[in-house]
Parts: sequence; C-alpha cells; structure tokens
Amino acid sequence: MFVDKVKIYVKGGDGGNGMVAFRREPFVPDGGPAGGDGGKGGDLIFEVDEGLRTLVDFRYKKHFRAPKGENGRTKNQHGAKGDNLIVRVPPGTVVVNEATGAVIADLVSHGDQATIAKGGRGGRGNTRFANSRHKAPDIAEKGEPGEEFEIILELKLLADVGLVGFPSVGKSTMLSVVSAAKPKIAEYHFTTLQPNIGVVKVDEEDSFVMADLPGLIEGAHEGVGLGHQFLRHIERTRVIVHVIDMAAVDGRDPFKDFMQINAELELYNPKLMERPQLIVANKMDIPDAADNLQIFKEELEEQYKQEGKSLEDIKIYELSALTRKGLDPLLRDISTLLRELPNILLYEDIGEETEDYKIYRAEAEEKPFTIRKDNETFVVEGERLEKLVVMTDFSREDSVTRFARILKGIGVDAALREAGAKEGDTIRIVEMEFDFVD
Repeated sequence: MFVDKVKIYVKGGDGGNGMVAFRREPFVPDGGPAGGDGGKGGDLIFEVDEGLRTLVDFRYKKHFRAPKGENGRTKNQHGAKGDNLIVRVPPGTVVVNEATGAVIADLVSHGDQATIAKGGRGGRGNTRFANSRHKAPDIAEKGEPGEEFEIILELKLLADVGLVGFPSVGKSTMLSVVSAAKPKIAEYHFTTLQPNIGVVKVDEEDSFVMADLPGLIEGAHEGVGLGHQFLRHIERTRVIVHVIDMAAVDGRDPFKDFMQINAELELYNPKLMERPQLIVANKMDIPDAADNLQIFKEELEEQYKQEGKSLEDIKIYELSALTRKGLDPLLRDISTLLRELPNILLYEDIGEETEDYKIYRAEAEEKPFTIRKDNETFVVEGERLEKLVVMTDFSREDSVTRFARILKGIGVDAALREAGAKEGDTIRIVEMEFDFVD
C-alpha cells in the first residue's frame, strides 16, 4: 500500500519531578535540603531510513510519546534523563504542524535527523531553592511537560526523473520496459492511482531513479482528480519527461494536452517550469502518429515564436514504449543531463535551506502573557505562565508563595488591576482558578 500523507500525534517526554527531601544523619541536627532534580524528558526525533518508501506504518500507529525523565531522589540524586524516541521515516518526508501550517522539518537524505517534539526539563529539587535566608525550603518543581501537538507527514518522492502526462499516454508502459518496476497497466484511464518508481540502468556504471506519476487532468492544481497527490511528488524530480500520446488514440489533441499539463504544473508551482523538460512523442508505431507529430511541431513552433523561443532549442523524442523503439537515445540523454545538473531538490519558499534539511520554529511570544475576560472571570494566558502552573506543586505552602511572587514580579498583578480586576474577582490560569487579592 502506498501512503503519502498522514496525520499523527507526537509528544516529547515530560520532565521528572524534583524531590523535597532533607538530610537525615545521626548526630546532624536540622539537616539541610537534599532533594535531587528530575531528569529531562526524552526528545522525539525523526530519522530518515532509505529502506522505507511510504508512510504506511503511520496508518496503524498514530500516537508517539517519548519516555519521561526520572524523578529526583533523596541525597541530592538527580533523576535519569528519558531516552530519546527515534521514529524512522522515508526520504522526502515533510513534517508540518497541523495547527499552524508551519513546516517543522524537511528530511531528505539517509540518516538525516530532526527533533520534532522536545522533552520537558526536569523539575528542580528543594536543594536548588536554598539560600542564606531560607535554608530549608519545602519546595520543589514538577517536571516540565514535553511539547505535544498533531503533525501532518507528507511524502514527496525522491526521483531523478518524473514522467508526466494525461492518463493512458504510456507512462506506466515506459517505466515497465526500462526498469524492473511492475506498475499496473490496463486499457482504461487512471490505471495508475499511486506513484511507481524504478531504477533505470543505462550501462554498468550509470543508473537513475524514474517515477511514473498518476495522470493529470484539468484543474489538478486545485486538487481535481488525483491533483495534489500527484503534484507534490513532481516537486522532487530533477528532470521532467513529458509523455504525449501522439497517436491520439482517444481523439485527444496532443498539442492541447501538452499545453494543459504545463499550465497545471505552472499553476501549482511556477518553479516547476524552470526544471529541464524533455518531450516524448509516444505510440509512434500506431498509424496517424507521424502526421499528428508534424501538426504538433507546427503548433508548438507557433507557440514558441509568440514566447520568443525557437523550436530548435527543444528536442522531441519519437518512440514506442511498447516496442522499445527510440528508448535508448532518450535514456542516454537523460543520463547525460542528470550528470550536468546540480544534485539539488526543489524546496518550497518557506525559509532558508541547509544542505541536509530545514527546521522551522515559531517565533517567541512578543508578550509574556495576555488578559481577557470570560464572563466574570479574568483569564490570564501565556506560555510561560502555563508552564509555571503545571510545574508548581500547590500542595506545598512554599511553592504557592513562590508562585504568587513570580506572578507579581512579571507584572500580572498590575495588569489585572489595569484590566479592572477587584478584590475577590476570579482569576483563571490554565485550569486553575483563584481569588484576586489586591
């Protein structure tokens, strides 16, 4: 089963809780604090495995959680860090934050890694809060929660050559005779419902990867038909081979088909038109194909004149994929062209590229918190405050005192007064509610 798009849930490991403990030794009265820190939660990391070809495994397992860090222990012993969770993905996997649409990582080559969800830091034990004024603090932090969200995985096939064209023009037949791939071939449209790839061996030392991609129809750039399922894969190919049914078996117009396919490619991503494109006139063994080819050349020459181009710059390969006639010159020229092209892939205009992969993170919050009113309740929101609530142990008086001090220190108290909060009003941070004390 070929699967190229899935939605899954990921979560970094929670940090371990800090420990509240005190020294208990003979002949040592009033022992000091001895609670250790919790361990950091494990990171959830994606790693490219060139042995994988689809995202089918993610159809059956959709939740991935990295291990939690260990809790702190007595005698100032820190908890162990949670192990990282390595998740294998195929080359060409793009990771997108489902909520924001931001690209988290673009993983291309074997061994590439990207941290998708970071583990939370471990909570501090009470030893960390001791000072000259408070020598025996009864306070420790809970572990910070690991990052968690839903992501979309999109697979964009990594192939040197992509075969494009309307349904039933002979792309599958062509791939089947030049490689060991066995795509489904039949006498009806849309036989190919998923991409097929094969290795084309030109000679003993020269080969390249070719992808037979599902046929396009008008409106594909908007998702019509197989639409985006096809177009996302063509983005990764270095050379486009445009296959045309020159025999016009179904009464189609070869020139209109050629123009329509290119229009769909350009509407989807204009950069695709910058890719080298070879024109293949297929089914030349069928009567009327030669006459159709002559008409095609005349119409193409007229079109190119309007665009300021010359037909001499374009080579049209005449062949019959079924009989293999004319295939060898095409394969040799593709091989030569690939050697001359830089080994790069097309990335979307979403940020700076690095040689291996790209990672994008949302920018930090401009404000530490915001205040809004929900009926009679003042709701305080902010990433830092939400983490503070989760990591505070409200069962300990020292922890509650510290929590109130931090709120005052970052200006929450003053901001609530400005927002109209009065003595006794209800304040909510995350799921915790308390009365405002002016």
